[in-house]
Amino acid sequence: MPHDISNERTRGSRRSDREPLSEYRGMWLFALFDLPVMTKDQRRTYTRFRKLLLVQGFTMLQYSVYAQYCPSEEGSLAKRRSLRTNLPSDGQVRLVSITDKQFAAMEVHLGKTDVDPEQPMGQGLLF
Repeated sequence: MPHDISNERTRGSRRSDREPLSEYRGMWLFALFDLPVMTKDQRRTYTRFRKLLLVQGFTMLQYSVYAQYCPSEEGSLAKRRSLRTNLPSDGQVRLVSITDKQFAAMEVHLGKTDVDPEQPMGQGLLF
């Protein structure tokens, strides 16, 4: 008897259970920010925002440049919504997404030494 894909949705199966994620489907979400740090309160706000990014799974690529791998564009959009609710009142924050394929094509240089870009973390499963 042939396998019936139409019933998989009613049983709760997801697309990711049937096929590997495409390098064009996975997204890297970047948070780039420039926040004032002249006063004690501004430094506290900067630190809180930076810690929020780390708690939400972002990795620091450079000072004030953080990135997180999202398995889909939908995941990237959800993460953006979450960050928008916690934006500092001063300064500038930019959120931008690129595909995993574009991220892998990035050139990274430490001085004159070439370095491979970061790899996405393993996909976790929640039950």
